[in-house]
Amino acid sequence: MGSDLADEFPLARETFEEADEALGAPLSRVMREGPEEELTATLNAQPAILVHSIAAFRVLGSALGDPACAAGHSLGEFTAHVAAGTIAFADAVRLVRSRGEAMYEAGRDRPGAMAAVIGLEDDAVRAVCARVGAQHGVVVAANFNAPGQVVISGEVVAVERAREALVEAGARRALPLNVSGAFHSPLMVPAAARLEAALAGVSFQPAAFPVVSNVTAEPVVEPDVARRLLVEQLTSPVRWVDGVRRLRRLGATRFLEIGPGNVLTGLLRRIDRDAEGEALGTAEAVRGALASFASA
Repeated sequence: MGSDLADEFPLARETFEEADEALGAPLSRVMREGPEEELTATLNAQPAILVHSIAAFRVLGSALGDPACAAGHSLGEFTAHVAAGTIAFADAVRLVRSRGEAMYEAGRDRPGAMAAVIGLEDDAVRAVCARVGAQHGVVVAANFNAPGQVVISGEVVAVERAREALVEAGARRALPLNVSGAFHSPLMVPAAARLEAALAGVSFQPAAFPVVSNVTAEPVVEPDVARRLLVEQLTSPVRWVDGVRRLRRLGATRFLEIGPGNVLTGLLRRIDRDAEGEALGTAEAVRGALASFASA
């Protein structure tokens, strides 16, 4: 994961080394060599994604120009704040490892589940969750990822009952997700408390450019607001559709997904077909972007 960036770009390699030093652990070795079950463990996956993303961001550097604004999906909001200078990179690496550990332990202590719901309007998903939740326990809409694509989260039985009810209500599919807890739901309250305590010891700075919050879908620059919303995010839905539309109103025309994968670029096409999106996570993609920016 990200090893091609580290092999080709010294600045990316230095970013991996900085993360290892911040954690006092060889995260870069796990990212390069695995094994997969160790890399995908929440306490490693969250800092690994952040490190990969910031490595690519740093390599792109001044070629990006001045971003108009930024956003990140769930964990990615930490990455966006690092890019904006709200949080120092080393602090963020430690924070997201603590976040991952807290989320895992909350899921272990109070098991939960999540499911992706395809082909049903947001209000219909909310209504089914409210009806099922009143009878079977906690289940909420957790991620509004794209029109007709919502993730639900909550207690295991409640999510299973909601899946059945959502299909009956007209959803094309309601697919269980392989997760270790009910993220972005009330079951994450203990994790939010731990994250709040960890954030209290970290210095926050005014963001160099607005970061659109998952919780409010509004731009954030103020340090205290950023700190509060990163805590609230753990128990609140990710309003990704609203966030992308807010980015557009802020003047964003070109969206660069900096980090592993291209899921958000795919979601962007479903949210706004007029927005230009590009995924920059591999050495090849970053190299191509650098050449493109230089010739522009």
